[in-house]
Amino acid sequence: MVRNTDARVAELLDQYDTTDACAAELLCDRHPAEAVAFTVIEDDLSSRDLTYGELRAESTKFAAALADLGVEQGDCVATLMGKSAELVVALLGIWRRGAVHVPLFTAFAAPAIAFRLTSSGAKVVVADRNQLSKLAPSEDIPADPPWRVIVAAGTPESEDQLKLADLLAAHAADDPAGAAVTIGSNGPLVQLFTSGTTGTPKGVPVPLRALASFHGYMEFGLDVRPDDVFWNAADPGWAYGLYYALLGPLATGTRSLLLHAGFSAALTWKVLDTFGVTNFAAAPTVYRTLRADTGPVPKGVTLRRASSAGEPLTPDVVAWSRATLGVEVRDQYGQTEHGMFIVNAWADGMREDVPAGSMGRPLPGWSCAVLLDDTDEPAPPRTAGRVAIDTHNSPLMWFTGYVDAPQKTKERFTADGRWYVTGDAGSTDEEGHYFFSSRDDDVIIMAGYRIGPFDVESVLVMHEDVIEAAVVGLPDQLRGEVLEAFVVLRDGVEGSDQLETDLQQLVKSKFAAHAYPRSVHFVPALPKTPSGKVQRYILRKG
Repeated sequence: MVRNTDARVAELLDQYDTTDACAAELLCDRHPAEAVAFTVIEDDLSSRDLTYGELRAESTKFAAALADLGVEQGDCVATLMGKSAELVVALLGIWRRGAVHVPLFTAFAAPAIAFRLTSSGAKVVVADRNQLSKLAPSEDIPADPPWRVIVAAGTPESEDQLKLADLLAAHAADDPAGAAVTIGSNGPLVQLFTSGTTGTPKGVPVPLRALASFHGYMEFGLDVRPDDVFWNAADPGWAYGLYYALLGPLATGTRSLLLHAGFSAALTWKVLDTFGVTNFAAAPTVYRTLRADTGPVPKGVTLRRASSAGEPLTPDVVAWSRATLGVEVRDQYGQTEHGMFIVNAWADGMREDVPAGSMGRPLPGWSCAVLLDDTDEPAPPRTAGRVAIDTHNSPLMWFTGYVDAPQKTKERFTADGRWYVTGDAGSTDEEGHYFFSSRDDDVIIMAGYRIGPFDVESVLVMHEDVIEAAVVGLPDQLRGEVLEAFVVLRDGVEGSDQLETDLQQLVKSKFAAHAYPRSVHFVPALPKTPSGKVQRYILRKG
C-alpha cells in the first residue's frame, strides 16, 4: 500500500539520485544472490531461472571482456538481441563497465541499424546469430566498421566476429577488470533513438537517476508486489520493454518473466496459465489479439493486475478484459523521453474507477497540465490543448535534452523552461483525469511501436519510379493503427499490384519489417499547404 507518496518519492531519489550511484550495485549486486531475477521461457514452455548471483558473476566476466576490447566508461555498446539470458548478462556487463547501452530493435533493417550505430559511436555490437546478416558489409554497413561484433549464441560467421561464450570463459567471476564502475546519478545508462514526422531520429540519453522514476512506476502504476508473477511482454528494443521489462524489475529486485520466442496468442495464453502470471503488462495489440483468438481461455489464468501502454486503449478491450481476465486492463501513458507519468494507477490508495477513455492522472513525482494552444497557460477542463509536464514540480523527471540536437530540444520546452510539451494533444475533466485526443507530430503508433512517417517516406522515395510519398496511420481494430502510403509516381509509370508489393518489400528491407505500409495508394499529387508542407490530415480523411 502507498501511504505517503511524497515520502516514497523522496526515498527513491535518495537511492538513485546520488553522486556515488553505481548501476551494477543498484540493479544487481544489492539483491540477494539466491533470489531469482528472471525466468526465461522458451517456446516449448521449458524455462530457466537466472539468479542475481549468477548475473553478478557472468556480467562481471563480460565487463572484463569489454575492458579487453577497449570499452571505457561512457562508451556506447549496442545490442541487437531478443529477450534472452544472454541479453540480461550483456546489459548488466555494459552497465557494470560504466558503458552506455544502445538498444537496436530486431525488426530494424540495416539502414536503421547503421544510423544508430554511427550516431552513437558504438564500439561493440552484441547480436543474435539470426541478426548477423544486418551487420554484414553493404551499402549501409562499411566493410571495415569501427565496431566489433559479438555473437550472443551460436557460431560466428566470420573470423573477426567474437563469441560471447568464449569471452565469458576467458574471465573469472571476480576478475578485477570487471569491477563495477560508479557513474553517479547523471551518468548515462542508455541512449535510445526516437523518431518524429520530420528529420532524423533523435538520441535520448537515459541517466542513472531515471531509475527512480522507473522504480516508482513499478510500485505506483503497475502495483508489482514481491509475491507477484510479473510479465511485461513488451520488446526491450523499445522504451516500455527496456524500462519496465528489464530495468524496472532489476531495480526493484522483482522476479520477472522473459519469453524467448515470437509472439502468438496461443503461446501467450499458455505462458499466462503455466507460469501463473498475476501481473501482466503489454501493448493494446496484445490484448486485442488475445481477444480475437478463437481458442478456449485456459482456466488457470488469474490476473490480479493488467496494464497497457503504447497507444490509447479502446473501451471494448476494457470490457472484454473484465469478462475474460477477471480484471480490467488499465490505460497508462508515457514517452521515450520520460517513461510513464500519467496513468490509471493500480496501487492501493491511488486506485480509482477509470472514466471511459481516460489515460489517468499524473503519477507521484510528476506534475502535468494541458496548456492552451496559443499561450503557455493551463487550459480549463474539457478544453483541448497541449499535454505538458511541469518541470518545476516534477522531481522524478529526468530528460533534459536530445543528444547533439539543441534545436529539437528547444522545441520541446516553453521559452521560460517551465513546461516540457509532449507533442500530444488532450484535455482534462473537472476531477483532473487526462484524456488523449491526438498526436501533434503525426507519429504513428502501431502495435505499441512508434513509427515516424519520415523514416518510411524516405525509403519509399528511394524507388526509381517514386517522386513523392506520404505515410499516415489509419485505425485498425487489431493493431490500433496501420501504415498506409500515398505515392506520386514519375510520368509514364502506372501503379500496379506488383509495384505495391515492391514498395512494401523495400520498406521491409531498408527500414524495418514491422513498418511497411499495408496499402499503397497511387495518387497524382499530395495535398500541401502554401508553404509546401504535406497535409496528412487530409490523407487520413480518405
